[in-house]
Amino acid sequence: MNSLAGKTILITGGSRGIGKAIGLRAARDRANVVILAKTVKPHPLLEGTIYTAAEEMRAAGGDALACAVDIRDEEQVRRAVHQAVEKFNRIDILVNNASAIQLTGTLSTPIKRFDLMHAINLRGTFLCSQVCLPHLLEAENPHILNIAPPLNMEARWFAPHVAYTMAKFGMSMCVLGMAEEFRAKGVAVNALWPRTLIATAAVRNLLGGEAAIQGCRVPEIMADAAYYILSRPSRETTGNFFIDEDVLRAAGITDLERYAVAPGRELTPDFFV
Repeated sequence: MNSLAGKTILITGGSRGIGKAIGLRAARDRANVVILAKTVKPHPLLEGTIYTAAEEMRAAGGDALACAVDIRDEEQVRRAVHQAVEKFNRIDILVNNASAIQLTGTLSTPIKRFDLMHAINLRGTFLCSQVCLPHLLEAENPHILNIAPPLNMEARWFAPHVAYTMAKFGMSMCVLGMAEEFRAKGVAVNALWPRTLIATAAVRNLLGGEAAIQGCRVPEIMADAAYYILSRPSRETTGNFFIDEDVLRAAGITDLERYAVAPGRELTPDFFV
């Protein structure tokens, strides 16, 4: 595998949860981590800010740039990418992690919430990819990794929450299309999704609180899986819909119990797998 030392990795939603865990794993390799997120002040329900996350990246051994960005805003995204290139002279990796969720049916989903999910999940992913691609095309081993599910086009994944499913599958369709579009130019575009629920603020605040957290794995399983993907040669690793535990087993990591919030407890499967 290639080391991520000296690479510049831009992560949307990088101030907490899976995004921050991926950044910390890259920072341990002495990577430069660019955090794009909205939280600039402490929030009663959300852990950390872009600035505390950047401090953790530096403490882990890397460098970091905290950018206050709403990825729905094209100008803010372009400004952040410009700042990243000014500071680190390169962008090697983009992780499209930022996402909005609401698990409601058609009649219970406000159109404002529909718009929010599509603006962040789909449009934000497309926008960030579009703005980063000119720099990725100049990188030695460029990767885009979307935290998005495999395209399991089964009615059971649409019926309970069709708006959310469409928004998440939009991220997956970006993988399907961009991987082929940029295959000959050597930019890897892949998706990564967890087999089980991951202990994040979304699970704690929206999907069942502390009781639900007990059936989760910690974000580090996604971070370790992302590391193994992003360390591979981009020309040999594109167009895949990876599942976290499958990536780790292929890398020889078979003891996954260490990632459980409550070892020995039955794990809760995630959506779409």
